[in-house]
Amino acid sequence: MAVRTDHIAALVEIVGRDHALTERDLATRDPGIDPHNLGADLLVRPKTTAEVADVLRVCHDAHIGVVPQGGRTGISGGAVSQAGEIILSLERMNAIESLDPISRCAVVQAGVTLGALIKACHSHQLSPAMDLGARDSATLGGLASTNAGGSQAFRFGTMRDRLLGLEVVLADGTVITELGQVRKRNEGLALEQLFIGAEGILGVITRVSIALVDEDGPLAAALVGVSDVSAAVTLTDQLQRRSGIRLSSIEIMSGNHARISSQALGLTEFESLCVQPYVLLIEATAPSALAAEESLVQALAVPLETGLIVDAVIAQNEQQRQSMWRVREDWSVDRQYPGGLWYDVSVPIAHLAHYLDHFTTTLTAHDPGLSVFVVGHLADGNVHITVNATQPITARYEEIAPLVTTTLRAISGSFSAEHGIGLEKKATLVRELSMAKQTQMHRLKTLFDPHGIMNPGKVLSTPTPQ
Repeated sequence: MAVRTDHIAALVEIVGRDHALTERDLATRDPGIDPHNLGADLLVRPKTTAEVADVLRVCHDAHIGVVPQGGRTGISGGAVSQAGEIILSLERMNAIESLDPISRCAVVQAGVTLGALIKACHSHQLSPAMDLGARDSATLGGLASTNAGGSQAFRFGTMRDRLLGLEVVLADGTVITELGQVRKRNEGLALEQLFIGAEGILGVITRVSIALVDEDGPLAAALVGVSDVSAAVTLTDQLQRRSGIRLSSIEIMSGNHARISSQALGLTEFESLCVQPYVLLIEATAPSALAAEESLVQALAVPLETGLIVDAVIAQNEQQRQSMWRVREDWSVDRQYPGGLWYDVSVPIAHLAHYLDHFTTTLTAHDPGLSVFVVGHLADGNVHITVNATQPITARYEEIAPLVTTTLRAISGSFSAEHGIGLEKKATLVRELSMAKQTQMHRLKTLFDPHGIMNPGKVLSTPTPQ
């Protein structure tokens, strides 16, 4: 049922006519990653926490579903909306309120993009210790709501580790402000932690306090070819144990992903290396560019001599380093094989080789017409697995998902590493999580959102607001 006109009028009065976008307005807007993100009757763009609270009070009293949205870069369906709901966009709440270089902390509104915060920190030689490919569109509120990780998580942790506090507006408009700016703070139950990774089903994150670290110095990068995942894991362990090198990133790609990306991007200088079964992107940092390159070259010398590394290319300049990252982050595989299936798992790195071997063997036995592509953050065991075929196979997600997840619990891994549950992984959550945990999650949902208006239908199977 569509949102009533009187309720729309009340919401327009709160945010102003220019910041209430109707269905016609939304038809001309970029929906982001998922084409169904803008299916709601109305999108409102509050400017302040007070306006967010007023919007939620109206929706709470009228039992209107509310879908919070940041940069719309999520790939699990967490921002999908439909008729009868409104979208609450945080895009106008985009101020960096404070950046304290002495305390190494920033307080920002939820609509600030990661890229904007990285840029602001750079002027103080600091960093939010978080980076990912969607940095220029992904927002801090969205990153907190999905507990994002990225390429530096093996060094600094996920958003749950980075955040010192946050501000949240609950479904009934109640505001909880816990914007601590210190690392040590024990003041009773840490309620704010419940909202990190909750994907907006308990409330709307409006501001965050994030810890900062010293910015990396100049970076040196290499693409490294290895014969299998076991070699990649062994190399990672050796590099992390080695003194004299400060690692910034260790990423992994299956060779077929690297080949398709390098060919699509016209980066012919990498094609010979990309024939290897797996390719690693390794970065080191140091006070000077020369020191970074020397530390990386020295660290790779022995593995090259022993055959642990089959081939390697050291970036000769900043442009080539960025080209290496383009090979890692480009979506060429999805363009060549549209309609593939995308899974996001975490595996204890000691089990990674066996896990991937077992999965590919099982998948081939299940359907030899399917292909597997792998990219991921090797040092923390987070790999993104894409299953593709010569034709779209979107409808086969639930058929393949058990093959991806079947061994994860036994090795203490996770079926959802850094991209949330959204709509896509709801069935997997029901299948994989203990009933005790699911029961408590439902109880918390009911406690914070008794009418079920917050991001309805996401993460948990909850009834549509009536």
